[in-house]
Amino acid sequence: MMTILEITVERWPIAGTFTISRGSKTEAAVVLCTLRDGLYTGRGECVPYARYGESLDSVCAEIEKLRDALAAGATREDLHGLIGEGAARNAVDCALWDLEAKRSGKRVADIIGLPPLKTLTTAVTVSFGDAETMAASARAMADRPVIKVKVGGEDDEERIFAVAEAAPKSRIILDANEGWTDANIVRHMLAAAKAGIVLIEQPLPAGKDAILSTIPHPVPICADESAHGTDDLHNLLGRYDSINIKLDKTGGLTEALRMQKRARDLDFGIMVGCMVGTSLAMAPAVLVAQDADFVDLDGPLILKEDRSPGLVFAGSLVSPPEPQLWG
Repeated sequence: MMTILEITVERWPIAGTFTISRGSKTEAAVVLCTLRDGLYTGRGECVPYARYGESLDSVCAEIEKLRDALAAGATREDLHGLIGEGAARNAVDCALWDLEAKRSGKRVADIIGLPPLKTLTTAVTVSFGDAETMAASARAMADRPVIKVKVGGEDDEERIFAVAEAAPKSRIILDANEGWTDANIVRHMLAAAKAGIVLIEQPLPAGKDAILSTIPHPVPICADESAHGTDDLHNLLGRYDSINIKLDKTGGLTEALRMQKRARDLDFGIMVGCMVGTSLAMAPAVLVAQDADFVDLDGPLILKEDRSPGLVFAGSLVSPPEPQLWG
């Protein structure tokens, strides 16, 4: 049965502005991969990320290269020999999972062999800004169990203490997005420890993080930009305590599951995160997040509106996807 590929670029406005240390954005630009066989349809969504050399055009071109292979029946396992990790493979891999589920009449979770899926508690995000503005945002979220705070400035101590004071009952994660330096990391980490921060995500630039193996970790450190796929994990030993698994980095659910298993074997903690996208991008990640220490899948909450149907959020709780959405 021939599989027909469709590639669509979509733009989803953000509610306000989403800011990290590298810049701001007002929309989520995503690529939708749709696979049709005449009876069933599978979908996958990815978010191209300029930090990794991706653009809408480059990702669409990478997916387009797979058209003939998909028509000839290429499988998820075949993708690893046809295309590298990253957003393009993620969209196709997740669409193939969805198509397999629709054809078989089984949920993806059942195909994988997962226990019944549970509702998860996701972090919600405070954008980067001045300390006063960030504290106000944190105060508005102070009833949320987990808050992820974007930092990455030269002098973040004021931001750290301001948000911690504004949300004293929340577990707070700091995400520096590679914005700290060898000169300020110890100072920032000591401030984070004093403020009761529970995790620090990617404090230093990927490839320039050797100091992490020689300085104390008063707060556990999580690799994000340094951790793409399973092959990266061995090099992170001794530098990081946890890893952030994102399907747009791993190149799909298939590799994310491999990475998750290997990370547990190596005693890494696990966060499952996301780019800013719709519920279709989050849905496969919910399966990986069933065995995560931290869940950061609030992408749809940052948008003005989400897909319909989408994931069901109740405060910080996110329910497993329904088949009409994915899987």
